[in-house]
Amino acid sequence: MKNFSNFTISKDSNCLEALRKLDQEKSNQTLFVLDENKKLIGTITDGDIRRGLIKGLNLDSPVQLFCFPNFSFINGKIDVSTIHHLKKEGIKVLPKLNDLGQIERVYDLAKLNSILPLHAVIMAGGRGERLRPLTDKIPKPMLPLGDKPIIEHNIDRLISYGIETITISVRYLSDQIINYFGDGSAKGICINYIEEDAPLGTIGCVSQIDKINQEAILILNSDVFTNIDFEDFYLDFENTHADMAVASIPYSVDIPYAIMELNENCITSFKEKPKNTYYANAGIYLIKKEKLALIPKDTFYNATDLMELIISNNGKLIHSPITGYWIDIGKHDDYNKAKEIIKHL
Repeated sequence: MKNFSNFTISKDSNCLEALRKLDQEKSNQTLFVLDENKKLIGTITDGDIRRGLIKGLNLDSPVQLFCFPNFSFINGKIDVSTIHHLKKEGIKVLPKLNDLGQIERVYDLAKLNSILPLHAVIMAGGRGERLRPLTDKIPKPMLPLGDKPIIEHNIDRLISYGIETITISVRYLSDQIINYFGDGSAKGICINYIEEDAPLGTIGCVSQIDKINQEAILILNSDVFTNIDFEDFYLDFENTHADMAVASIPYSVDIPYAIMELNENCITSFKEKPKNTYYANAGIYLIKKEKLALIPKDTFYNATDLMELIISNNGKLIHSPITGYWIDIGKHDDYNKAKEIIKHL
C-alpha cells in the first residue's frame, strides 16, 4: 500500500485516538507510531494497548508508552528469504523505511504471497491461430477465463508476489490489450508496452526494454494458466546463483513391460514396468539482468536460443519444477480444460 497515512499515528496522540483508528481500519490491526520527524519508532496493536492498561496506563496516556519498539521492517535491497521468514512468523504488515527511518511504503503481507524484486515481461503478441475462430476478433490473451481475461490472471498473480513493473509485448489486435490495462495504475502497478512490428520470437522483444531497475527479469507467456509459486522459483534461481532458470513441467512415461539392462548383447538386469520422468519447458523464465545483453537487437530470438548460448558459454542454467497446475492455452481442448479448472478456484 502506497497510501499509508490511515495507518500512522503521532507518538503524542493518546491511547483513545489509537483505539479509534484501529476500529476504523478493521482490515489492518497495526498502527505505526511516528515521532515529530515522521521517523518510525514503534508499532501499536490492540494487544499492546491491553498490556499497557494492565500495567496502569490509561486512555489519556500517549501511544509512545504503549508501542512496541522492536518492530520488523525492510530498507534497501529486498531479501526474499527474510520476507518468507517474516510471513511464517505471522507478520501481517511490513514497512519499508528510507535512510532517515521514515516510511516509504507499507506491504500488506496478509494479502501478498511474497515481495519479489523482479521486472516482469509478458509475451502477448501471438495470433492464436489454433484457437480460431475465437481469436479472429479477440487476441488470445484477452479470451475470457472465468470473470477476466487469461492475461489478467497472470498479471494478478504477479501482483500477488509484490511485482510492480510489468512490460507487455503486443502485436496482434494490440489496442484491445493496451486499452484494457492502460498504464496499470488501476491495479496499483506500472505497465508499459512493446509493440512488435514483426514477430521477435519468445524473448526477442526484451532487447527493446530501455530501463530495467531490478537485478533479474521474469518472462512468461500470456497464455499460460498456472498457480506456479513464483517465490520458490525465484529462491531456486537466487540460491543457486544461476544465470537463467526455466520453470519446468514433470512429464512421466509408464512403460508397460519389463525393460532389460544391457551390456552389449548381455542382459545384466531387469526393470519391471519402469516409470521415466522427463521435464518440459513451461514457458516461464528468470534471467539475470546482465545476461540480457546476449539477446540481439530487433532480431527474432527464442528463449531456447539464449538457453543454448548460456550452456555453450559455461553459464549456469537450471530448471525448477512446477508442482501445481499448468496449462498452455494453445488449443481449444486446453482452453476448455482451463475453463473447467477456474470453476473450482
